[in-house]
Amino acid sequence: QVQLVESGGTLVQAGGSLRLSCAASGRTFSWYTMAWFRQAPGKEREFVAAISWSGGTTSYSDSVKGRFMISRDNAKSTVYLQMNSLKPDDTAVYYCAARQAPAPSAALPTYNYWGQGTQVTVSS
Repeated sequence: QVQLVESGGTLVQAGGSLRLSCAASGRTFSWYTMAWFRQAPGKEREFVAAISWSGGTTSYSDSVKGRFMISRDNAKSTVYLQMNSLKPDDTAVYYCAARQAPAPSAALPTYNYWGQGTQVTVSS
């Protein structure tokens, strides 16, 4: 019902910044809670950040809190992840996800729609 396409992933040096984008189509974007997850080689996919329907409530994992910021522009059907002070262990494929609920959640199984992922590599 929703198609998600991530973009913006690239190679960046430690301490640098990067902004990822996720464009949504297929359903009314504002009806969905949006989130970012990431998966590093050999590791499980983990929660990064989420944002409510209205954008008024956000949630972050402890590992990125204070460094990353999630935002959304419902008029553009796009969610963003601003990543600052990047570390080598931020290296992962970053996935955009959506769920039909108003509140953010860190629970991966609750997200029904996923993008293809975009690679972020942070060099030391």
